[in-house]
Amino acid sequence: MGLISKNDLIYKDYSWTAVSGDNPKVTGEPDSTLFNRHEGYEVLYLINKLAEIWSFKNKSSAEKMEKMIRNHLPSDIRSQINVKQWISNNWDKY
Repeated sequence: MGLISKNDLIYKDYSWTAVSGDNPKVTGEPDSTLFNRHEGYEVLYLINKLAEIWSFKNKSSAEKMEKMIRNHLPSDIRSQINVKQWISNNWDKY
């Protein structure tokens, strides 16, 4: 079980339909897979995975990641691994 669930997400306008070939229960580590900041499954997976990797225990950290992704993540950062790096590099800024 991850740190947050779908109901915990701040923004409620995500798409929750898995596109053909996408698996809504993504497993593994963030990698070069393209990240869609408007797909709820992908946002939820990445937030929970990063919370696990970085040992975050409170929901406020997950909320901060969601806000950073939604409001500040540059549009040219597209892969999961690059989103992870960007969040790490900019954590103290937001």
